[in-house]
Amino acid sequence: MPDAPPTVDQIVEALRPVEDPELHRSIVELDMVRSVEVAPDGAVQVLVALTIAGCPLRAEIDRRVTEAVTALGGVSAVSLEFTVMTDDERAALRQKLHGDPSATAGSQPAHGHAEGRAIPFADPASRTRVLLIASGKGGVGKSSLTANIAIALAERGRSVAVVDADVWGFSIPRMLGVDRPPVVIDQMLLPPEVHGVRCISMGFFAEEDTPVIWRGPMLHKALEQFLTDVFWDDPDYLVVDLPPGTGDVSISLAGYLPRAEVYVVTTPQPAAQRVAQRAAYMAKKVNLSVKGVIENMSWFTGDDGQRYEIFGAGGGEDLAERLGVPLLGAVPLTTALREGSDSGNPVMVADPTGEAASAIRSIAERIDTELVPSRRHHPELKLI
Repeated sequence: MPDAPPTVDQIVEALRPVEDPELHRSIVELDMVRSVEVAPDGAVQVLVALTIAGCPLRAEIDRRVTEAVTALGGVSAVSLEFTVMTDDERAALRQKLHGDPSATAGSQPAHGHAEGRAIPFADPASRTRVLLIASGKGGVGKSSLTANIAIALAERGRSVAVVDADVWGFSIPRMLGVDRPPVVIDQMLLPPEVHGVRCISMGFFAEEDTPVIWRGPMLHKALEQFLTDVFWDDPDYLVVDLPPGTGDVSISLAGYLPRAEVYVVTTPQPAAQRVAQRAAYMAKKVNLSVKGVIENMSWFTGDDGQRYEIFGAGGGEDLAERLGVPLLGAVPLTTALREGSDSGNPVMVADPTGEAASAIRSIAERIDTELVPSRRHHPELKLI
């Protein structure tokens, strides 16, 4: 005898674990499930309200809902229809998820830290570890390491977000292989996610061949909006790809993120090591903690199996000794690492068992297990 069709309440409960793929919240809790109808023959029809028209992950929502309902006994077919939230509903959703944006001046809504919205990662109660990936000069592979370390941390089951703070030389979206811009819900940005990593970058707001010609105040404002107007949802890690050098961006982020940890990238040759040292000293001057050194392009393994130290040897170890921090690892120069950064197929995905990916995975493990801050934050404990 076939199973009896499920009740509406049973279907709603089955949908409760189904999450919106961008908001990572239950579609039931977000009030996206607008109606459920069950026919006597077990055919189920569900109406779901998308956050925006043309939602890029509509097909994924369709798949998740269909699988959850089909798994119930007595269901003969599932039909999914979509509607779209109203402006008022999106405003309410933003306030529910992101707080009240209307620290207003007159009738205009405020945006960013300067107008009233706090930077969540600066809160002492925040459990997010902020990793600033720095270098003294360009061309040392800092952005490639940022993208792949973020993926390696995500592989360890961590929630990871990346801010591409290299406003002039933005490259993180291309390196990660992001193929769509952020979704905007009532002026709240939902960062796209790929390989378990969410990211925001000037690359979403400027054409690839358009120079960003900004001075300090504009840079300051862009960074603050990256940190406040994006719905990051309390990740375990916020990995920040800093621009080379010790300029405005680095100084601004030091003020925004006083608990950030700095990781310095260098290549083996003395010239790069000396310049990287300046970035580390700048971090110390603005009271940021330098936690470790990462050496990139340490060697190249030829077809003969021999290691060739193209850029010399020992720069990373020497810099770590000078700074009194550990050398977290040495990453070889490989074709897969270079090609992956150019094509949007990161080496952690394209060649996960190769020597570059193995070295990066080891660095991420040390960051995640050995360098955990000793001070623990317990926001649930409050004095009344």
